[in-house]
Amino acid sequence: MLQPMFDRLEQLFPELVDFRRDLHMYPELSFQEVKTPKKIAEYLRKLGLEVKTGVGGNGVLGILKGGKPGKTVALRADFDALPIQDEKEVAYKSCVPGVMHACGHDVHTAGLLGVAKVLSEHRAELPGTVVFIHQFAEELLPGGAISMIEAGCLDGVDVIYCAHVSSEHPVGVVGVKAGYLMAAADSFSIQITGKGGHGAYPHKTIDPLVIGSQLVLNLQQIVSRRVDPLQAAVLTVGSFQAGKAFNVIPHSVSLSGTVRTFNEDVRQTIETSLRQITKTTCEGAGATVTVEYERGYPAVCNEEKETERIHQLAKLLVGEEQAKVLEARMGAEDFAYYLQKVPGTFFYVGGRNPEINATYPHHHPMFDVDERSMLVTGKLFISAVMNYLTEGKMLPEVQEQKVGLGS
Repeated sequence: MLQPMFDRLEQLFPELVDFRRDLHMYPELSFQEVKTPKKIAEYLRKLGLEVKTGVGGNGVLGILKGGKPGKTVALRADFDALPIQDEKEVAYKSCVPGVMHACGHDVHTAGLLGVAKVLSEHRAELPGTVVFIHQFAEELLPGGAISMIEAGCLDGVDVIYCAHVSSEHPVGVVGVKAGYLMAAADSFSIQITGKGGHGAYPHKTIDPLVIGSQLVLNLQQIVSRRVDPLQAAVLTVGSFQAGKAFNVIPHSVSLSGTVRTFNEDVRQTIETSLRQITKTTCEGAGATVTVEYERGYPAVCNEEKETERIHQLAKLLVGEEQAKVLEARMGAEDFAYYLQKVPGTFFYVGGRNPEINATYPHHHPMFDVDERSMLVTGKLFISAVMNYLTEGKMLPEVQEQKVGLGS
């Protein structure tokens, strides 16, 4: 049964490319998505799915009820863009100044619509329900996932899967990891107020620049001396704003940075320590200080059983050498919120291809990916849905799938 679905997905490839390129040409920023969700909803309605719009904000749900009773699988794709100028010279270059799809969300969206179309054409044989979650605002806190969950997008869902295209891995590669895959991402800003004055008379000032410099060094002791060395953590001060004149000691300085962790206890330890060290360092030198600490997305923790399901299916679809087990990384994703509610897994699908200049990292002005990655994602999604709903009975045929990724 899976091979006809795969064949149909291959047939739909030009249509998916057209949809993806339209999104790429007319991107919309996080929380400002208007036309994109309308395009998605229109496509899903034409498939005869139950469609919900305005879910949690700008989110869209497509609900496909199969002809047979069974469990419910959710598949998620995001569709927001980034405030980056598109510098590629391609026919589908962004037409919106300063905005582009520099992370592959257009590919995610078009690929998931292809899956919806294929599965909708086989709804009579489908033993259960599939929920297609098209999420807005993944790129910007607080993210769209949490509000879509609050609006009920996971109601009745038993398992959830998400794929993210990767310019790091060649097209045809699938990367998985059980347990922690991505970190919790927090941010902080610190304002130190001292007493400014002439650079020739430092004894008459309370120099916030020197205090801030000492604080940067002191904060480095948190990870090295307060966190278990077997636990991964990062604390980075990425911005230090001080005075503008060479002979003037500024009145105040500001610092900002990010904290990345996996373990929640470590996360709390770092926040508590940062506040404590900042207070004692600054007040001990006679300055006043304010600290703002914002908790970002939690860590992405993939459920072991569902990760192994995707891994085994990937081996059948792309071959054992191409189905890789990845190391954890310090990036962040609000898909973590879904995984806190239902079991599931987040995995990567390669999109790198030097032949079409698709080699630049995510969030780069030249970012692009091989669109055939949509076929790999689509076949994996279809395989995962059918394998889960048939309790492991349905598998893709190895020899027919190792050949290619489409045209």
